[in-house]
Amino acid sequence: MRTFVHLVLFACAIAVAVGAFLPLVGGIQPSDVALVDLRDGFPAEFTFEQVETQAVRFYQSMTALLLLAAILLLIAALVGARAVGWLGVIVGIGTTAVLLWRLDDSFGDFVRDNYADLLTDRWGLYLVGGGLLLALLALLVPKERSTV
Repeated sequence: MRTFVHLVLFACAIAVAVGAFLPLVGGIQPSDVALVDLRDGFPAEFTFEQVETQAVRFYQSMTALLLLAAILLLIAALVGARAVGWLGVIVGIGTTAVLLWRLDDSFGDFVRDNYADLLTDRWGLYLVGGGLLLALLALLVPKERSTV
């Protein structure tokens, strides 16, 4: 890998790791979303505020998946393994996309009516999304040519 790709992946790993502890949409933090809710969807009787106040163990929350993505990006930055970097990007983007899909599925009208308030100053979403997209672009940079 080129040197600047290592540096960009390192910065992206830090951004994703920090963003994993900040609010993504409204007051919902990744630690408020259980992996079961990502898999099965939010219960029908849940309101948006109930998702914000949900108590989930760390290893059963979305934060664990985002930190896994950050660790994989960090390993890719330090070792230079593109496959590990791609795996980290896929895990991170997949996790974030499933959350947004489940929120739209359960609270679509509420999110559409209040999107200006829900998406304003959500640094978690900015850091996670920006870090993953930048890592994706960095992994698309071709390898260095070997000189003979």
